[in-house]
Amino acid sequence: MKILINAGPTRESIDPVRFISNHSSGKMGYALAQAAVDAGHEVTLVSGPVTLQEPSGLTDFIRITTAAEMADVMKRLFASADLTILCAAVADYRPKIIASSKLKKTAGDMFLELERTEDIALSLGKVKRPDQMLVGFAAETDNVEFNALKKLEAKNFDWIAANRVGIPGSGFASDTNMIKLYCSDGRMLDLGCSAKLELARVMIRTLTEKK
Repeated sequence: MKILINAGPTRESIDPVRFISNHSSGKMGYALAQAAVDAGHEVTLVSGPVTLQEPSGLTDFIRITTAAEMADVMKRLFASADLTILCAAVADYRPKIIASSKLKKTAGDMFLELERTEDIALSLGKVKRPDQMLVGFAAETDNVEFNALKKLEAKNFDWIAANRVGIPGSGFASDTNMIKLYCSDGRMLDLGCSAKLELARVMIRTLTEKK
């Protein structure tokens, strides 16, 4: 099976020195890529800027920096993938104007105008074929199930992995995670709390099993 995975954060420049980003370490996406390779699949990983070592055995590995770059690559590769897993924490907003030189500190406050980035999940969900599977992640601080199910429907996902962030041992930068899988057919699988690679192996088996 051809599997496309994205991982890590994006960086949206304010000026040549500063940028907007988030706390994503890329660990969950990289674990999914390694688990998929270990299971014998052809895996392409599209990664934002992280400090992790490239998983071994990938078919292709593509580094990007911005949300726009991520959108371009994912839309280009999506049609040839059997399974796409959107694990990256892509910026929802970027500075409307990027300063060409470093912005200097002043005595007063500074106001930054932001504009929306492309919703990659929504774009892919609109062109998904019946023979393709699209899987998303919902990293939430509260109302986890409600927000995950809302996102599952809105993005035309087949599955969504919901995890609560902001608590010890779950989410960004941690080596462990706590995941519940929700399917568009109404199924829910509680994977519990475990090492990210172990969770990734369970996810890959579940998503690729023959029905």
